[in-house]
Amino acid sequence: MPLPDPVPLYGPEYKRDPYPLYARMREAGPVHRVLFPSGVTAWLVTGHAAAQQTLADPRLGKNHARGNDRWRVRASIMPEPQHSQLQAHLLHQDPPKHTTMRRLVTDAFAPRRVEALRPRFQEMADALVDAMAPGPHRGADTTDLVRCFAARFPFQVLAEVIGLPPHLAAGFRREWGKVVAPVGPTDPGRPAYEALLRELQDYIAEVVADRRAEGGDGLIGRLVAARDEGELSPEELDSMIFQLLVAGQEPVTNQITTALVALMRHPKALERLRSEPQLMPAAVEELMRLDSAFELTTWRFLAEDADLHGTRVPAGDSVIVSLCAANRDPGRFPDPDTLDLDRAQGPHLAFGHGIHFCPGAALARIELQVALSTLLARLPGLRLAVPDDELDWIPAVLGRGTSELPVAFDLPVCPHSRGTTA
Repeated sequence: MPLPDPVPLYGPEYKRDPYPLYARMREAGPVHRVLFPSGVTAWLVTGHAAAQQTLADPRLGKNHARGNDRWRVRASIMPEPQHSQLQAHLLHQDPPKHTTMRRLVTDAFAPRRVEALRPRFQEMADALVDAMAPGPHRGADTTDLVRCFAARFPFQVLAEVIGLPPHLAAGFRREWGKVVAPVGPTDPGRPAYEALLRELQDYIAEVVADRRAEGGDGLIGRLVAARDEGELSPEELDSMIFQLLVAGQEPVTNQITTALVALMRHPKALERLRSEPQLMPAAVEELMRLDSAFELTTWRFLAEDADLHGTRVPAGDSVIVSLCAANRDPGRFPDPDTLDLDRAQGPHLAFGHGIHFCPGAALARIELQVALSTLLARLPGLRLAVPDDELDWIPAVLGRGTSELPVAFDLPVCPHSRGTTA
């Protein structure tokens, strides 16, 4: 059957498994007009080569000011004043501003620095497993790994890395991460959405005031100092903290869930990884390729009408790249729907490409290695506690993950003794 125009990218079946649709789109061509649940239309790039070229295309800019009136009518998910105050972060900047702002965060996420923190991350992961207990909502014999681990571990790590002290970290609500999901002006959930935005802004203001008063050499403290020295505007400072707190931990939460689901769907690979832990770094790369938590990139715009991989795209229309579709392109990765722990076809695009390559990639890799190694080593017999088709996939437009991950396992193993139960 021919693809509809535009192609709808929403609904429970799509979120559960978007890959058959992506395969049809790749076969039909690299660029398609798509429709999101908010009513926004965009041009979606699907093939690996086309995606890589698009992500590095200097004609495409990220700043929302490039969007045309048609896009602007529907695409602004945040009401004023929050849109102007929380959207001036790295993802929406072009050089030279992007270059200046990115330089302020790169040291905090430098590979050597985050690698030195690995023992501390391991302590955090072990403590969360030590505290793990069955949850009441699914039955006495099941545990929700999102609630007990995947939603907690990335935030604890992030707080350590960016210098968010415990008294401030304790006040962060995970619900604030939902503000990145589109809620249109006519949606009945709009008032609750706006309330979350106001709460998050109040929290960011509290963080800024605390770090300005207390100082410190953590990343947040350095960003506050950059604002006070005139390197950042107040809106840019708030937006960068917003990006750190939301984009810095929720995708890792989701990637832990997608990786665990993939492993539990492939029990032989799970057991091999448990018995050969030295494979974990390569396994993490393959798991991110197979099912990335960053399903789609954010908007890009052409300054003038132009050809994009054979399709004429109007100036100011939004262009989005499907990282998940690119990572399962059979022209780049043979047998792409298979989890292959020995795959050697080169790097994936889960962290993007070009100047907007994720600055926290090294940290995310270590987090995933520590999280998966700990869970596999300490939770023998780890398995889904519900049928696969009952998993609740988050309805987020850009991301993939499960809102809950009900699992069962045998008695946990102590961190220092594989043969002793906790």
